[in-house]
Amino acid sequence: MLKKFLFSLIYLSFVFGYSQGFVIQGRVMDEQNLPIAFSNVVLYVSENLDYVYGTTTNEKGVFQFDNVKTNNYTIVISYLGFESNTTDFLIDKDKNLGTIVLIEKVETLDNVTIIAKRPTVKHLVDRLVFNVENSTLSNNNVLDILKHTPGVLVHDGKISVKQSTPTVYINDRKVHLSSTEIQQLLEGTSASNIKSIEVITNPPAKYEAEGGVVLNIITSKNIIAGYNGSIFGNYKQGSEYPKYALGTSHFFKTNKLNTYINYNVSPRKDYRHNYEKINFIEDNQTTSSWETDYVRTQQTSNHTVNANLDYQLDTNNSLGFSTNMLISPRENTKRNVNSLTEVFSSSYTLDSLFNTINRVVDETFNFAFTLDFVHKFKKEGEKLLVSAHHTNYDFSSFQDVQTGYFLPNEINAFRNNNFQTFSNQIIQLYSGQADYELPLNASAQFEAGGKVSKINSESKLRQYIVEDDEKTDDIENSDTFLYDEFNYALYASYSKDWDDWSMKFGLRSEYTDIVGNSLATNTSNESNYIEFFPSLYVLNRLNSNNEIYFNYNRRIYRPRYNELNPFKYFLNDNAYITGDPNLKPQIDDVLTLGYTFHENYTFELYYRFENNPTLQITFQDNEEKLIKYINTNIDNSVSYGLDFTTYTKVIDRWNIYVLSSLFYYENKFYALESDDELTEINKWSFYGNVVNYFSFLKDESLTLDVSYLFITPMIDGPTEVSSRQGLDINLRKTFWQNKASLSLGYMDVFNTQNFTTSTKYLNQDVFFKSIMENRLFTIGFNYKFGNRSLRTNQKEIDLEERDRLNSKNN
Repeated sequence: MLKKFLFSLIYLSFVFGYSQGFVIQGRVMDEQNLPIAFSNVVLYVSENLDYVYGTTTNEKGVFQFDNVKTNNYTIVISYLGFESNTTDFLIDKDKNLGTIVLIEKVETLDNVTIIAKRPTVKHLVDRLVFNVENSTLSNNNVLDILKHTPGVLVHDGKISVKQSTPTVYINDRKVHLSSTEIQQLLEGTSASNIKSIEVITNPPAKYEAEGGVVLNIITSKNIIAGYNGSIFGNYKQGSEYPKYALGTSHFFKTNKLNTYINYNVSPRKDYRHNYEKINFIEDNQTTSSWETDYVRTQQTSNHTVNANLDYQLDTNNSLGFSTNMLISPRENTKRNVNSLTEVFSSSYTLDSLFNTINRVVDETFNFAFTLDFVHKFKKEGEKLLVSAHHTNYDFSSFQDVQTGYFLPNEINAFRNNNFQTFSNQIIQLYSGQADYELPLNASAQFEAGGKVSKINSESKLRQYIVEDDEKTDDIENSDTFLYDEFNYALYASYSKDWDDWSMKFGLRSEYTDIVGNSLATNTSNESNYIEFFPSLYVLNRLNSNNEIYFNYNRRIYRPRYNELNPFKYFLNDNAYITGDPNLKPQIDDVLTLGYTFHENYTFELYYRFENNPTLQITFQDNEEKLIKYINTNIDNSVSYGLDFTTYTKVIDRWNIYVLSSLFYYENKFYALESDDELTEINKWSFYGNVVNYFSFLKDESLTLDVSYLFITPMIDGPTEVSSRQGLDINLRKTFWQNKASLSLGYMDVFNTQNFTTSTKYLNQDVFFKSIMENRLFTIGFNYKFGNRSLRTNQKEIDLEERDRLNSKNN
């Protein structure tokens, strides 16, 4: 199939390059002088209105017809929400129609202005756009939005797309945080000012090669002069504890200045009840079984600030500044874990018990700043973007662990252990980037750029043994680890559109230099490597309703900083987490073949090969009776599957979205506690998500979303995760011409999203059951104030449609 695509592209290039006809080109804009992507452009013979050619505008609003013979023609341009434009002209030479402005269509019904809104889900060329603005989800936080985003799975503290960890961007700016910190940031950020979530499965060369899928979170923008703002909040009640969030957003715009700031605080308390069973094995026989009952409560109160400032210096130059901040104060960030472990003999007779109380206090400061400069050249569409970024991350944690050991039926401990741990990690990140965009003609685009980044990380671990209320240093389990990384990147890409074909390819190269130094062991690890990351996208529009596409890209996943720390962080007397400074980067090769028919139905076949994936794997040491959570490279992972998506109208006021994925996942890893034997785990799995969107009342101000998620058992490294399912219901009512809204929700109605995991191979046998507060009753509110009008709402809706343009340019 790929050979046919490439042959057709070469053939079309030859035909277009040597055509003897004339060229018609033009650009479609709206009344705000912004391009309208994907407008329908149809060319007719004026005399009898016979159809000649049909096309759509590209991301810049540009269209072009080639090989047009001399004649009188009529061109009709149309787009949803706008009046159609008709132009007559004679062709006897190449003709540039210049800028064609479409006038916004406004319909009036009972003195209420109605504008057509796009559907909640839109499948564009290289991404899926999930529009959440003014939806029932708007009163939640951004992490809740991701839970409903098609193709995105948020479960057990992990965000994944097609079984891989995505890279998160906010307004096309990468968030330089660990996966845990990203979740904290997203959970503390209100969704009231989120316009859409872009799921970019094949990021172009302009994006960093780091990570696979890109999740780009687009925030709303104020587009009229003046001031407006909003206040928002939500309350969630779980089976044990309530959770709150309260925040405010403010916009201010003049002719040259556009500012936005959001503040949110989210005090909450979470409950989790776990059960774990470990069978320790020697010579294929169980020698001891440990059964542990955990009760964990966690209190947090994250403060988040997100701000943007854009200033138009003149017609061709602008400056931008953005920041996102996360503060988790020590006095409100606590975690308590109480566990009771029963130790059984090989004959399943109770030998002893031990009770562990773990008290943890954390504190996090994370500040990120980005400065942008944009210069537009005289040539239409040609521009230079320069940006500088700095992240300052400071995390500290103190834990006190007390364990008492008991004999059966005894109330007095025969031994007590107590240790304390202080850990701290400081990360400084600096980066500079330049991007250049050059339209070669009406249908071709060239992009190039480069980036330099520097990362300094210092991690400290101090462990103390406590006896008779006196602390002594545990030198063996204390260390300071220094990590320095330099990364240099260059990229270039080229895209070309024809009437029925589109092609885009790019190449990115990154050179990385790493130095890691453990002060306690006086050991240093140095490595450097250069990798190339090609990307290719080919699209064939078979007709107005059907298209077929193929894409390939290569990505990298570098180990997180905490995964490189070599010291052991003990959770209790018998379990610890450790990293490896020699971890290799993971390299992924991904191929996708897709087919869309009748516009709304898409099938995708994909294949992904992961070389040297990094996972945190649970290993049991059968001799020392220890549980080790080890960050390590596994040999490789292979996954392939078939995805189906559709967003379609069932009847008036009822739309349905369906995503299903049938996939195979295979992991090969070295069993570290089983003589490093190469072991393979594989499984076929199914993921399904159905979302129903209902609207009620004459003005459709009452909406109801009903979603159902179902996942069969699947594997994660050597671990198999059980099936789970969940039903969510969200009801939303708007008031006062959409200035205020109130929402009610019930998440995981039947409490079926809890799960179990099983790690069972060779001499490893660990079973784990988790019970969380998944079933939640939610109440949310949002009130908007300031300079707002129906005209403002119309422009916002237009801007939503133009997201299709902006999203493809990145």
